[in-house]
Amino acid sequence: MENSQRSGNPPRPRPPAGWFERLRGRRPRAGASAVPGVVPVGVVTDSAAALPVDWVDQHGTYLRVVPMPVMVNDQIFSEGTDDVPTELALGLAMGQAVRTSRPAPGQLINAYRQLAEAGVGHIISIHLSADLSGSLDAARLAAESSPVPVTVVDSRTVALAQGFAVMDVVAAAAAGADAEQLAALAAKAAENHIYFAVPSLEQLRRGGRIGTLASVLGTLLNVKPILSVREGHIIAHEKVRTHSRTLARLVAIARAEAQARGPEVRLAVHYFGNLEAAEEIVQELAGASVFEVLAVPVPAVLGAHTGVGVLAVAISGGIEPPAPGPVRPEPRTKAESRPRPESKPRDPRRQPVSPSPGSAVSAGSPQEPEAPPEHSAP
Repeated sequence: MENSQRSGNPPRPRPPAGWFERLRGRRPRAGASAVPGVVPVGVVTDSAAALPVDWVDQHGTYLRVVPMPVMVNDQIFSEGTDDVPTELALGLAMGQAVRTSRPAPGQLINAYRQLAEAGVGHIISIHLSADLSGSLDAARLAAESSPVPVTVVDSRTVALAQGFAVMDVVAAAAAGADAEQLAALAAKAAENHIYFAVPSLEQLRRGGRIGTLASVLGTLLNVKPILSVREGHIIAHEKVRTHSRTLARLVAIARAEAQARGPEVRLAVHYFGNLEAAEEIVQELAGASVFEVLAVPVPAVLGAHTGVGVLAVAISGGIEPPAPGPVRPEPRTKAESRPRPESKPRDPRRQPVSPSPGSAVSAGSPQEPEAPPEHSAP
């Protein structure tokens, strides 16, 4: 018995655990299926999922995370084995060429074989959006050489919006769900959202991730947009006029969606080289759900395209809200409302005409049209 019970005092209640702790307690025992008599299903993903290292270590029996390479000039770095964040930050600061690549099919084949040797009968392979990377194609190619069947799933998203789905699949696999159920659960990653802001879009433009977006919005490179990933593509969610307001708008957008999704929402904040700003967002979002909000570094393979200073919020759980409409500007305050244009002077040669009974406007003095609304490109 605990000391509090020995002394006659009731035990102190424990605070509610966050989603990270709840998932931590669901890991299967090493070398055994979580459900006796059920052949386990393995899970493979790529490092773009931004899974916390401690969590991956705790679920390593039937989970494999394949690193995605980052190239700075002619040097290739691999997440998990090299100090990629430091090398990447130095390379970006020095203006060196930075590129990323999909994982080699051989790495994926090796992951599939390791899981097969561990006793799995099927593998769910979950990867970042096929519209942003060739990882899905590499997984499909590798699946042809896997010793056990592999179901390859396009998450249609990135970072912990992808990682949350991986966590759910791992937890469901440990509970005995079959491959078909797990594949359907993995596909729900597309319902998870991520919003992010970068100090400059130049790195995204260089990587070819916003070519179409920049051409549509025209002057996008001169504003500070909040971006999102929907249907596998990067889209502009909202245009913010100054970088100083980005953090506040990012928090407001995340809180609004968290409220719309309901109490089961999960939130995480990503950052690269700006932990203090990320912790500030974590504090602002602390009351947005009953679950813990984590600050997780952005994976190097994503940081190579966003650059240093990126801030992002990943949202999962509850009911997915409707998709937003075309990109909209930051809401103006009442004091910042657009002024109406001055009325044009009336031609003195025109004689006023008395309005007919019941008419609201004089025929010789047409109303000045209201200021046109501020349009945003789709």
